[in-house]
Amino acid sequence: MPPEPSTARDARICALIGTGHFLSHFYMLCLPPLFLVWRQEFGVSYATLGLAVALMSATTAILQTPVGFWVDRWGARPFLVGGTLLMALSVAAMAFAPAFWMILPLAVLSGIGNSVIHPADYAILAGSVSKPFMGRAFALHTFTGNLGFALAPPVIALLLTVMDWRMALLTVGLLGIPVVAAILLQSRVLHDQARPRAQEAGPGGRELLLSRPMLLFFAFFLLSSMAGSGIQSWLVTVLGKLWGTPVLVASAALTGYMIGATGGTLVGGWIADRSKRNLLGIVTVLTLIAMALLLLPGLMPLPEAALPAVAVLAGLALGTSRTPRDVMLKDACPPGQIGKVFGFVSSGLPLGSAITPVPLGFLIDMGHPGLVLPVVAGLLGLSLLCAGSAQGSARAAQAAEPVPAE
Repeated sequence: MPPEPSTARDARICALIGTGHFLSHFYMLCLPPLFLVWRQEFGVSYATLGLAVALMSATTAILQTPVGFWVDRWGARPFLVGGTLLMALSVAAMAFAPAFWMILPLAVLSGIGNSVIHPADYAILAGSVSKPFMGRAFALHTFTGNLGFALAPPVIALLLTVMDWRMALLTVGLLGIPVVAAILLQSRVLHDQARPRAQEAGPGGRELLLSRPMLLFFAFFLLSSMAGSGIQSWLVTVLGKLWGTPVLVASAALTGYMIGATGGTLVGGWIADRSKRNLLGIVTVLTLIAMALLLLPGLMPLPEAALPAVAVLAGLALGTSRTPRDVMLKDACPPGQIGKVFGFVSSGLPLGSAITPVPLGFLIDMGHPGLVLPVVAGLLGLSLLCAGSAQGSARAAQAAEPVPAE
């Protein structure tokens, strides 16, 4: 049998990894559409209902870094299979919960499974995908995750029109079983990241994560996420407070931003594969464009027809910058350390999403909605400073490493 073409193999790898990533994000947002039903059935408060999502997200964020250490030590494939299976079975088991308190430990178990996804996925992509396709592979990975977030609420809502909530959760939970089976059956194309030779061994794990480049990359991801969370949480409110923009028009602008950001990840992958030597410059230009476009509706009233277009372009610029950002981090990873690095740095994403909404909400409460979008732009500007310093520090550290003797 002739060898499989590289492009076809890369596509198969991305489909396997991307499907698991889709499910991980889908499961994170499949619970909120059930809150009204659960409140009626279990008689609990909205704060208690929110605890299910909070526990799942917090468990994922906390465990990503230690799981990254285990992925680097023992290989990614067993963790990917086990994590995806645990995540799916935990969601399916919620269908049998006789009381709400039994859903909470299952949410924690699902978070444990979900914590595996980022470190394992990036380690496998780095070890399996051909270098000319790496940017697009990272882009597809991000895109499938965003797609999971986008589809979870409407899919659950649709299922609730034809079945009860227990059968809906059981159905989506059991979807993970064929995904795990496909990963197992196709595991021969999934390879772990290359192991460093003894003479190439870099700093220890704790030393690496606390090094200047990795802390700056963490800050880069954190600040970017804080800015994105601010836009998603308050754009509709800010436009209404500042200019009296109708909710429908402001919501269309937010939807346009999300569509642009999601589609931009694919554009960014294509750019990253063709411009490997100047990724920081690309991220800088795109982020500056996004900052300018986001400041525009905060400084002056725009025609209602123009608002969604401006938001789409802002989202497209930011989304396009995300894949080069991820490739920059991969290039800064020492050999055999991708799991722990991506586990640590990507934990800044949920943390950033959790930080911003409350203080920006206080700004609006105090009568300063006009400051929200400038603060978001400022966060993006700070993220650029961290990005430049991170890449410079990483290159200096790599240049300082001793060259092994022949």
